[in-house]
Amino acid sequence: MKRIFRKALIFLSVYYAYMVEYRAELILWVLANSLPIILMGVWIEAAQGGQFNLSPVDFARYFVAVFIVRQMTVTWVVWDFEKEVVEGKLSPRLLQPIDPAWHHIASHVSERIVRLPFTLLLLVVFFILYPQAFWLPNVADILLFILAAILAFALRFIMQYSFAMLAFWTERASAVENFWFLFYLFLSGMIAPVEVFPEPVRAIVLCTPFPYMVDFPANLLVGLPVDLRRGFLSMLGWILLFLGLNRLLWRWGLKRYSGMGA
Repeated sequence: MKRIFRKALIFLSVYYAYMVEYRAELILWVLANSLPIILMGVWIEAAQGGQFNLSPVDFARYFVAVFIVRQMTVTWVVWDFEKEVVEGKLSPRLLQPIDPAWHHIASHVSERIVRLPFTLLLLVVFFILYPQAFWLPNVADILLFILAAILAFALRFIMQYSFAMLAFWTERASAVENFWFLFYLFLSGMIAPVEVFPEPVRAIVLCTPFPYMVDFPANLLVGLPVDLRRGFLSMLGWILLFLGLNRLLWRWGLKRYSGMGA
């Protein structure tokens, strides 16, 4: 265990140093994920004149929580892996006694650490401008949110990493992710809370993996009612499903990999 822990720390320290070199770019990435803050204003206005189960303050807190979830779960592994396969850069990693996936995991985790100060700064500015939305979640909600956010990141990562495996068959695996992102955008709760969906639509959406990557952890942080058992079991089920698919595509893909561009 000590050896594994030491290797993990080395991995994280290396990728942390790499991410620190791109602090200015990270600020742009944080701002690029501020769409929920923009949509918050739209839904606050709609709540003042419409009939929703959520108040304007509830909408404000929800979209702040969505912003936090997005900062914790953003992934880009499909573009990195696609580049490695197309350019042959995957070859030297296959010679290492470790699955290449751990390079991408370490990269994402290190990026979260570097991103954290910028995210907190934006939150402070937001609450200064809109103090009515400030709230302090209780300890139970925070712990459940952390667990849900970790699982949401795992699900988002393994889904995108599964699409990345298609790079063994096509040079534009990222195109599949771009298409899939449209469903993620509208069904995850990032554009609108799943709570405001019509009941038949909401029932269908809850059978997909999308709401558990944004809406479910956001509701936990805000303290809105959720089905904890269904939420966590659904996340674990989808993670295992895509993990199995990922490992199959990895094995089949390696048989086709020729190291072109190396």
